[in-house]
Amino acid sequence: MITTGEILKLLPYSEPFLFVDEIIEINEKGCQGTYGFRKDLPFYRGHFKDQAVTPGVILTECCAQIGLVCLGIYLLHNEGQTKSGNLQVAMSSAEMEYLKPTFPEEKVRVVSEKVYFRFSKLKCKVKMFNSHNEIICQGTISGMLKREQDG
Repeated sequence: MITTGEILKLLPYSEPFLFVDEIIEINEKGCQGTYGFRKDLPFYRGHFKDQAVTPGVILTECCAQIGLVCLGIYLLHNEGQTKSGNLQVAMSSAEMEYLKPTFPEEKVRVVSEKVYFRFSKLKCKVKMFNSHNEIICQGTISGMLKREQDG
């Protein structure tokens, strides 16, 4: 069984483009995790000069990292594919609906539900919640995840 700490280490991202702080729960059906949007993140400097708002593309990326990639690593591990090689990730589609703004210093929670995982393609329904448990955004994200074999 792969641990949440091991999954975080396998993520192919680093600061300032890592949008996963912790994985709360993960299983064959989905993933739940959190991220805190710090006010010093570079995109806040230019995205609305009088009141910074988190760009929708960053909200989508956070949902993809927690809801799709973390879950994909878990599912690949269950298939025996996390032992060697670099993780290859390609988002193939995203359809998101944005319902509330997200400001600097907001801690969000992403919940994903697996729709299917076959032939290296994972499709998930995702929802992002704010600290008041209100839905910030929701949608469907799909991507390809596989291990590039060493050699």
